[in-house]
Amino acid sequence: MTTSVEREGAAGPWVVEIDQPGAAVVVNPSTEQPIAAYRIATEEDVDTAVQTAAAAARSWGRTPPVERAEILLRIADAIEADAEEFALLESENVGKPVTHARDEMPWVWDVIRFSAGAARVSHAPAAGEYANGSTSWLRREPLGVVGLITPWNYPLLMGVWKIAPAIAAGNAVVIKPSELTPQTTIKLVDLANRFLPPGVLNLVLGDSSTGKAIVAHPKVRMVALTGDVSTGKAVAALASNTLKRVSLELGGKAPILVFADSPARQTARDLVEFGFANSGQDCTAACRIIVEDAAYEEFVSAYCDEVAKLRVGDPSDPETTMGPVISRRQLERVAGFVERARGYGAKVLVGGERLPREGWFYAPTVVTDVEQSSEIIQREVFGPVVTIQRGRDEDEMLAMANDVDYGLSASVWTTNLGRSMRLTRDLDFGTVWVNQQIYTASEMPFGGFRDSGYGKELSGHGLDEYSQFKHVMVKPDLTTDDAPAQGSP
Repeated sequence: MTTSVEREGAAGPWVVEIDQPGAAVVVNPSTEQPIAAYRIATEEDVDTAVQTAAAAARSWGRTPPVERAEILLRIADAIEADAEEFALLESENVGKPVTHARDEMPWVWDVIRFSAGAARVSHAPAAGEYANGSTSWLRREPLGVVGLITPWNYPLLMGVWKIAPAIAAGNAVVIKPSELTPQTTIKLVDLANRFLPPGVLNLVLGDSSTGKAIVAHPKVRMVALTGDVSTGKAVAALASNTLKRVSLELGGKAPILVFADSPARQTARDLVEFGFANSGQDCTAACRIIVEDAAYEEFVSAYCDEVAKLRVGDPSDPETTMGPVISRRQLERVAGFVERARGYGAKVLVGGERLPREGWFYAPTVVTDVEQSSEIIQREVFGPVVTIQRGRDEDEMLAMANDVDYGLSASVWTTNLGRSMRLTRDLDFGTVWVNQQIYTASEMPFGGFRDSGYGKELSGHGLDEYSQFKHVMVKPDLTTDDAPAQGSP
């Protein structure tokens, strides 16, 4: 059996037979069965990809923005035309319900189309005389070769979040998807390379050793990573050896502040959706709910009622609302968090166990009576586990919300405008929603504070991440005394 995306040109030299010795095997998390295999890129493979990108970078960087934009628009159109196959591959490989995978598809081509437009818009100040006798302007220029390392929870969406602005800005790219979920990235690169000049977009498949080779390569001018905190710190440290730019999106532990004036049942219904989407494997998941004391009992009851309505099962079933976690290792990680929480006195109101079926399914789980300092509050579980805490008032709830190392996202659920304005100011997170969660807009930047990393994706700021700005200062007129001697260079 070979990969389900194997076809002419689909993955270059990477696709191998599943039973080939040393092959990296891709597994369907809902069946625990292999669906594809590939060979792991060596350091020499990475060097070849980087050298290929470097050879293409100069001409691509000098391609007029309108031409880059036209290519990106053709790529977006091609993805939209093939959306169903992308969704089926994403569902099979990640284990998310196919209905959810289909819902993600418009976000994919919207980001690409936005990047196409942003490539044609200058954010630099207009030329002007900022010093006597001289005129200054700024040039936006590409960096050259950038390395992109993407996660397993949203491999297609996170791939385009990075690829689209990087090539829109005129860079050549080497991308490495997670070794667990390469399928849609293989298809994406294959499709995009039907329109891009050779060498602009290069794929390598592999594990952490492959990622290290990308980060360490001296011709890679920037690395953008979405991953966990420990990986981000390692990437930043290794990148410092060659002083390359780094952009890091490192996850989160989103606080959800629910106040008594928010309608309990509707809020609970929405937060169950945002807490258990993608089996909770989302860095912005509504996983840490803090409820005002006056509404706590009513909210917890309504929330547990809504969790009971979730349909956990086969991702290909249109009735399924939650699938498995990505791997056995992740299942064990999630279960470990819950068992340790039980050990220090937490109550598990719903779930708290692996489901007795084939696949890496863990029951949707609700945990209460946890201390603010506890591991399950302070660390990212990244699975279908939600904690609910009680807060006396706005001040205490805000203090609890900010009392973690992460700073990616948060949300406030209230009908009080004044409270919304205060809390969106005082919450120390890169994105703060009011009465919603998870959704983003291509026009707005996304990125975290503190242990959630640095750098922005999406918006014009995302394009700036992949650009460098050069100040050009010209003295238009030379006096006779200033003029070089005839024949001087």
